[in-house]
Amino acid sequence: MAVTKRTDLSASLEDYLEAILNLSADEGHAHSKDIAERLDVARPSVTGALRTLKSRGLASYEPYGSVTLTKTGRTAAQKVARKHKIIKSFFVDVLGVDDQVAQNAACKAEHALGPEVISKLLSFSEFVNRQNKSANNLIRQFQKFFSNTGDSSRG
Repeated sequence: MAVTKRTDLSASLEDYLEAILNLSADEGHAHSKDIAERLDVARPSVTGALRTLKSRGLASYEPYGSVTLTKTGRTAAQKVARKHKIIKSFFVDVLGVDDQVAQNAACKAEHALGPEVISKLLSFSEFVNRQNKSANNLIRQFQKFFSNTGDSSRG
């Protein structure tokens, strides 16, 4: 069977890559049972996704065995994880959103926001952090502004 190296991934496949990356951080591999638990999906769904990732050259997988990412798969997973981290950091550090709320929102947003938006979010976050270090605490000013508006539906 020929391996197709398509890298255009659905949001679901990106989630699988990220889960495999995170689960394999300690032992170098993941198991389908753990992936199913992490993503809260049925094991047959995991099997289907793993077959797709394997056919695209992103994962090494044999039924009932462990799962590892290929070099291409690891690169793709790291890109997804980086987007997730940038978005979550923006929500928590800049907007002051609760950590768990930010985690859930970042999971959804990471698939919808393209590279240009992610790049701008990262640049804005870096700008704000630099301003904070030079005594222009923009985050505190924003949070004060937000709390004074009295309209929590805006956040």
